[in-house]
Amino acid sequence: MGRNRASVILITGMPGSGKTTLAEYIGRQGYMIINMGDAVRELASTWGLEPTAQNLGLIAERIRREEGEAGIARRCIGRIKERALDRILVDGIRSLEEVDAFKEDFEVTLLAVHASPKTRFKRILKRGRKDDPLSWEDFLRRDRRELALGLGSAIAMADYMIVNEGPPENLERFAKRLIRALQRDQ
Repeated sequence: MGRNRASVILITGMPGSGKTTLAEYIGRQGYMIINMGDAVRELASTWGLEPTAQNLGLIAERIRREEGEAGIARRCIGRIKERALDRILVDGIRSLEEVDAFKEDFEVTLLAVHASPKTRFKRILKRGRKDDPLSWEDFLRRDRRELALGLGSAIAMADYMIVNEGPPENLERFAKRLIRALQRDQ
């Protein structure tokens, strides 16, 4: 199993925890950002489907059923290899199977972002994405669905964990420290 020397940072966390915000900060440090959810949203567009939570969930479920639990990850890995990228950040890891798929080809650092359910729900209502739940009950249902996919296991196995309950500046400081630490370790 030959390894590509590319460094890949994987970010996991529950919806609204701050994954994309952290990814943007790290992206400013010279990393190309690949969003796992964007791969599913692009398929919805290709298939002429509205990117609702239900449609995106069904598409992701179909990919996992037809291509295996790491199907979405493998699609992202293919994009990375096509572009011959060497400093990559993947936002939206959902399971250990996805982590393992990346480890087959890359040097991986797994980050987990955590925030309380109340904090995450407030953020989700504020960002207003089409596929976001609008009620507390729908939010909790989505959380349970994400956990059923294995998200909790991915979070538990992270190399680094950040609790993101504070202002965005705290997350940015963490991102800068992390990149410096990773560069020292290479």
